[in-house]
Amino acid sequence: MARRIRFNAFDMNCVAHQSPGLWRHPDDQSHRYKELGYWTELAALLERGRFDGLFIADVLGTYDVYGGDDRAALRNGAQIPVADPLLLVSAMAAVTEHLGFGITTGTGFEHPYPFARRLSTLDHLTGGRIGWNVVTGYLPSAARNFGADDQLDHDDRYDQADEYLEVLYKLWEGSWEDDAVVRDPVRNIYVDPAKVHHIGHSGRHYTVPGVHLSEPSPQRTPVIFQAGASPRGVRFAAENAEAIFVAAPSKRVLAQTVSGIRAALEAAGRDRYAARIYALATIVTDATDDDARRKHEEYLSYASVEGGLVFMSGWMGIDLSRYDLDDPIGEVESNAIRSAVAAFQEFDDDGREWTVRDIGRWAGLGGIGPVFVGSGATVADRLQEWADDTDVDGFNLAYAVTPGTFEDIVRYVIPVLTERGVYPTEYVPGTLRNALFERGDRLPPEHRGARYRPGGPGSTALPDEESRNVAGELIT
Repeated sequence: MARRIRFNAFDMNCVAHQSPGLWRHPDDQSHRYKELGYWTELAALLERGRFDGLFIADVLGTYDVYGGDDRAALRNGAQIPVADPLLLVSAMAAVTEHLGFGITTGTGFEHPYPFARRLSTLDHLTGGRIGWNVVTGYLPSAARNFGADDQLDHDDRYDQADEYLEVLYKLWEGSWEDDAVVRDPVRNIYVDPAKVHHIGHSGRHYTVPGVHLSEPSPQRTPVIFQAGASPRGVRFAAENAEAIFVAAPSKRVLAQTVSGIRAALEAAGRDRYAARIYALATIVTDATDDDARRKHEEYLSYASVEGGLVFMSGWMGIDLSRYDLDDPIGEVESNAIRSAVAAFQEFDDDGREWTVRDIGRWAGLGGIGPVFVGSGATVADRLQEWADDTDVDGFNLAYAVTPGTFEDIVRYVIPVLTERGVYPTEYVPGTLRNALFERGDRLPPEHRGARYRPGGPGSTALPDEESRNVAGELIT
């Protein structure tokens, strides 16, 4: 049986998200990121293409590792200026019925208590189509603007994120029982207080004694997305994630990454396919291979090598301006995205060691992932080959120009995959979680978050009177 292929679209509320310099192309409309119409048009296009969702990245700092300041980032529009991703979702949900939305926010820069309400609100407003991409942060500039000298050490950030998720699971899963909202006008009771529980959380990083402010949303916990591929990040993903984004410059490196994640899922007591794994890729396609190659060369003429090195310096935590362009990346330690460093310390599929120049050129179009160039049939061949050889579930598709790249995929690639029987012909109805797994709207019982339901092994929900007493003690 042919392996099914899934698509997410990868974007950001900024200019030229993964392809610095392409904002100069006359067909690129990423400068319209400030317009609601850009996002609603994109959402409608992706739903026509039956994409699983739109995944929106975010950062809360500038890329200022390259050259020791943020001037190169500003010159290249390298994810600066950038706007809030969460505010886009309601409008896109209003013009779609099935498309999911994966929104990125960091665990280091917002307290979990108000964040829980914001995500529950979006889950209500979208009818259960919201997902959250959990990031721990990697830009030193973000930490400084929140009053710290630098990010916490890499693994310490994940330790903090573990507790952040614990608080959220207690709020989303354990605070309100399903039938807490009774709306009984005769007895004048809207909510049954006995069925709403204070979570009584007191930990190393957070103290949250009270109840969740929102009633249960369709999914309760949004679909958990995660993109960490370091050993600590993989362990975190294996315990929490339901969709995992990975990025690798070669098929061999990608296969190793996917295999490691599948094994980690099993080690965490979950099925090895309990999370959908999407690999970053960019597609340049047209009616024929020759047309696609010409389009690709045209795009490359606009790509910025300096912009690519700005991104890679931020992702790797290494100032690549200090190296000669022909230096190999070598052995370095990073406090940023360790998987980005590891990917380029490997050899490429041709057995050649990566140099700084290679990295800049590679990241100038599509970020860390591969670029597939060709007609719809040729690209479909490559996608199926990579899926078969690496065990990924699908692809997180970045753009060269927007919305043109996505329009081309819908026009040329998806019909071929559909005809081959490896792409869905219609959406699975219901929430995002049900669309991804067809197992219902809520977290499965083997997921870490399920243990925080009332009566579960991780639950701290207390009977109403006792919970009020404990809450009073915590805040006194």
